[in-house]
Amino acid sequence: MTVKSFLSLVEIRTKLASMIPFFLGSIYVVFRFQQFQVANFLLMFISLITFDMFTTVMNNYYDFKKAQKKEGYGYQEHNAIVKFGLRESTVVALIITLFITAVGAGMWLVANTGIIVFMVGGLSFCVGILYSFGPIPISRMPLGEVFSGLFMGFVIIFVSTFIHVGDQLVVLTLDQQLLDVHIDIVEILLIFLISIPAILGISNIMLANNICDINDDIENKRYTLPVYIGKDYALILFRWIYYASFLDLIVLLFLKVNPVIVLLILLTLIPLKKNISIFMNKQTKQHTFGLAVQNFMMTTTARIIALSVAALMGI
Repeated sequence: MTVKSFLSLVEIRTKLASMIPFFLGSIYVVFRFQQFQVANFLLMFISLITFDMFTTVMNNYYDFKKAQKKEGYGYQEHNAIVKFGLRESTVVALIITLFITAVGAGMWLVANTGIIVFMVGGLSFCVGILYSFGPIPISRMPLGEVFSGLFMGFVIIFVSTFIHVGDQLVVLTLDQQLLDVHIDIVEILLIFLISIPAILGISNIMLANNICDINDDIENKRYTLPVYIGKDYALILFRWIYYASFLDLIVLLFLKVNPVIVLLILLTLIPLKKNISIFMNKQTKQHTFGLAVQNFMMTTTARIIALSVAALMGI
């Protein structure tokens, strides 16, 4: 397996979908709590990137094994296993290696932080596996956008905040036979509000992917959300999800959590509207799917930059 085939197989350009929420959570914890644990940051980074690669490779392998349509762009070009003529044994070995690395780094992180990370991380691992594997994978149902958005958006941001501040968010104590749970509901709610753009942006990446693949998905019996609601309604949903992602700015400003500087994020509406219009006119994996990834990067990175400036200025 060459570097080029590896990067194609793990779909390296899509890894930003998990890395950007991770960085958003990391800068938010500095801005909100003025705390940062370097070792925990590195362990989560390794676990997150390798597990994301693991689920992507497994999804491609599962599509390769289950494909009923074996011609056309969606199969011969988009699936790296076919495109580069990769051996099944090599792909399976990579899947196992990535999984062991992700679990190893994750368990080390649990040892540093506690049972909450184990519980939330374990649930995320299960959802990640079920997303691509099993008799009816989540990716083949109209739930892919919801699960990917919540787990890659909110859960990643929550954990990337928790690993630095821990007990300030959730505390679990076991007294004989009683489990005592203390949750700072306000701080958890604020993390969720901060996560809304990531949740919706990631959901739209998955929605754009499924819109582009709708014809192939019907032939391969992948009953995704666009297949259920139709392409026209899926495109309307795609447009309005982006506009809804800006509502958190108003709420967080009203609650005096975000500094006024974050209003500069509204400038991203200009290129965002342009990209939406292009995608509405043409939906292909080869030419316009990348716009959904670009939109997510643009809107979420703008928030990271705004919070970074605010943190440095001590706002």
